[in-house]
Amino acid sequence: MKFGPVLRYGGIALFVLYALTYLIPIDRTNPPVGREVDWISAETADLARRACYDCHSNETVWPWYSYISPISFRIADHVDHGRHHLNFSEWDQPQDTHHLIEVIEDGEMPLSDYLRAHPEADLTDAEKATLIAGIKETLDQDPPPEKEHGH
Repeated sequence: MKFGPVLRYGGIALFVLYALTYLIPIDRTNPPVGREVDWISAETADLARRACYDCHSNETVWPWYSYISPISFRIADHVDHGRHHLNFSEWDQPQDTHHLIEVIEDGEMPLSDYLRAHPEADLTDAEKATLIAGIKETLDQDPPPEKEHGH
């Protein structure tokens, strides 16, 4: 049995399937900013913008690699998921702030693959502490409607 034709046609088929992934629409829009959170300080706002806003606001910066399949699917999914749970650009809408501090303290956010591409979002321990303190004060001063848990 000759593998040459099988490999050749298999490779062509894989390339065609890969090319077809570019026909799948991916929403990379940034909806209008509604009521933005009223941050307790400019420093807290700056830290949140650096580490959180690409996935948790309507001000996502869509880098060049967000247009390359299959990475584009993962990035769009992260942004959709992030905006669904917490969106600093829609602060008058229900937000899931229940575990916000915990995920920052535990290093779950920002996501590790995001940090690889965005080293500026990798906050120092001091910056994390400042962000956490600022978020706590901001939530006390300007709390959003709380999302019902389990949704």
